Amino acid sequence: TDTKHVDLSNARYDDQREEMEKIIAAGHCPFCPENLGLYHKTVTERETEYWILTPNSWPYKHTKVHYLAILKRHAENLHELTNEESADLFAMLGAVQKEQNIPGGAMTMRFGDTKHSAGTVRHLHAHFLVPDLDDPEYVPVRFKIGSDRSSV
Repeated sequence: TDTKHVDLSNARYDDQREEMEKIIAAGHCPFCPENLGLYHKTVTERETEYWILTPNSWPYKHTKVHYLAILKRHAENLHELTNEESADLFAMLGAVQKEQNIPGGAMTMRFGDTKHSAGTVRHLHAHFLVPDLDDPEYVPVRFKIGSDRSSV
């Protein structure tokens, strides 16, 4: 079975794990454009020459905004990005911040081996995160890097 595109050990929710098992069975990369619609059910909010911006299907707890910016071609490492792709990502996320009047947040991107990155999908994608400071149950959002000891 092909598990090279996703890492079940980093899944955070049961329904996410179930979806990843379907992806493994199909042998697909869920973020490559030809497969994205099969697995990712949230809408594409913006598209540029190199990136697709969409809400995360499994947003982190205590986020008001949690977008994924997904590279349109398959790549897994930062050194694979072209200067044009990198500039396009920052231009798109900067425009989103300005248009939505977002006072602050974070942009994060995992890369490479998922034991090190704690990613669920190896295909390069960035997270655009805004904390929900108005949530009565709010605690700071944590972005995990590195697998749990039990899966290393």
